[in-house]
Amino acid sequence: MLNLYNALRARWPERDRTGARLYGRLLRRRHSAVVGCLAVASLTLLAACSKPAEQSVEIRPVRTIALASASAASVSEFPGEIKPRVESRLGFRVGGKIVERRVDAGAMVKRGQVLMRLDPADLQLQTAQAAAAVQAARSSLELARAELTRYQELEQKNFVSRAVLDAKEMAFRSAQASHEQALAGLRTQSNQATYANLVADMDGVVIAIDAEAGQVVAAGTPVVRVAGQGEREVAISIPENSIDTLRQASDIQVRVWADPGQSYRGVLRELAPAADPLTRTYAARISIPEAPAQVRLGMSATVRLVLQTPQALPRVPLSALYAYQGGSALWVVEDGVVNPVPIQMAGTEGNDILIASGVTPGQTIVTAGVNQLKPGQRVRVMSEPEQGGERTVAADAGVRK
Repeated sequence: MLNLYNALRARWPERDRTGARLYGRLLRRRHSAVVGCLAVASLTLLAACSKPAEQSVEIRPVRTIALASASAASVSEFPGEIKPRVESRLGFRVGGKIVERRVDAGAMVKRGQVLMRLDPADLQLQTAQAAAAVQAARSSLELARAELTRYQELEQKNFVSRAVLDAKEMAFRSAQASHEQALAGLRTQSNQATYANLVADMDGVVIAIDAEAGQVVAAGTPVVRVAGQGEREVAISIPENSIDTLRQASDIQVRVWADPGQSYRGVLRELAPAADPLTRTYAARISIPEAPAQVRLGMSATVRLVLQTPQALPRVPLSALYAYQGGSALWVVEDGVVNPVPIQMAGTEGNDILIASGVTPGQTIVTAGVNQLKPGQRVRVMSEPEQGGERTVAADAGVRK
């Protein structure tokens, strides 16, 4: 077609070349339409001859176990710290500057022993001021008593009126009250002077020093902490779902990190009525009635709670648990297909979980690869293990059906 157009263009004069151009455009359009039709026909023939793609079903490798019931004890462990049964945070009853510290951390102290001293100069001056106020009040009282006696004699001789005598009696009572007030102030200030010495209120051991000599402290500021001699206990924090376990525990054992082979009998002494607003846990104190001397304050300890289950419960490995809809679930295998089943846990025993409800003995549970499964996914058991009760499915995740 292009050759024909070029020949016409060369043969026609310049004035007739316009018609040749129009004729050439018409030929090119027809050529493009023919090529397009041929391409569509080719694609249609290829599509008619192709075969449909094969669909594949992915079979995930998992391990399974058949549920079995067994009566066992639910065991829970919580970390804690050895604390004294009684701990005093001692502080001065008056403010002032510390001039002497007589004990160190770890020192054994007796009841009434002086631990620290304040500068007594200001307290002594205040005591002297109170004593002077008593002397002034006593002088005013003696003067009021003498005037009252004199005016009583004058009133008997009718030299003064009864109203004047009443005024002297009122002045005497006022002076008497002022004297008593001054005496009370002196006694109070005398006590304040003795508060310059900080004394131990019980026998114990100093566990911390919170202030040093030369420091100015306010009244009531804790400066020394003393732990009382006697019973030791473990301070632990209990999550919300373990409160019933702690209250119903049939056996409480305490082990210290320094001697893990030795355990001591524990007794629940105190459980907080409200949770901590930050950690959302409940503070508890486990008493150790028979704690030996080697159980020292501040040691790390572990509290072991044992709760005997009243009935036989199924158990599964911890690896079988799966987070599902805000709770826990297990993957149950039925006819080669897995589906999640929500459960309620009754406790733990070692690395196993005791199941309270949700599944029944005899069901097949996935114990490994739980995070790679989807509801309705197919699995296949390939072989039986020699021991352990678990079954292994296909190791090739790309097996096609």
